[in-house]
Amino acid sequence: MTTQSQTLLKVDHAALKANQLTIIVLNILAFILNQPILAVLVAAVMGLGSLLKAPGFLPLYRYIYKPLGLLKPDVLDDNPEPHRFAQFLGFLFMTAGSVAVYLGASILGWALVWLVVALAALNAFGGFCVGCAVYYWLARLRVPGFSRNPPAGTFPGMKPKAGV
Repeated sequence: MTTQSQTLLKVDHAALKANQLTIIVLNILAFILNQPILAVLVAAVMGLGSLLKAPGFLPLYRYIYKPLGLLKPDVLDDNPEPHRFAQFLGFLFMTAGSVAVYLGASILGWALVWLVVALAALNAFGGFCVGCAVYYWLARLRVPGFSRNPPAGTFPGMKPKAGV
């Protein structure tokens, strides 16, 4: 893989983390309370965020998490495209899971929802974004629409280090 010069943008990883934490909490509540409508809500917000090219639960970060000091900005030089792609993949899995639950395939549906929970947790607590890694692998394979490389010195899918 050749290293090419690319312009990185400022990405607030705290906003991404707020998104992931909200996805985790709402989906766990959906399962515990057996309220698949909450999973539908998560899917819809993720889909809207994908359309708007922003974390779906960004307003919660801006107006609750950040003002209350629950999360502090964590702005890093990064590519926003892989995070958008990851959210879109999550939207697809959440939509498929919600549809499956409503069609009576509860085990499949909740398994897809729990997959999103697990991957969001891996990102929120482990700093590894599977959807971002998939984006970078697709870019490496030169799939049209996937053109960005990970920031220098960053393993594909890992959160970039500050000051890199």
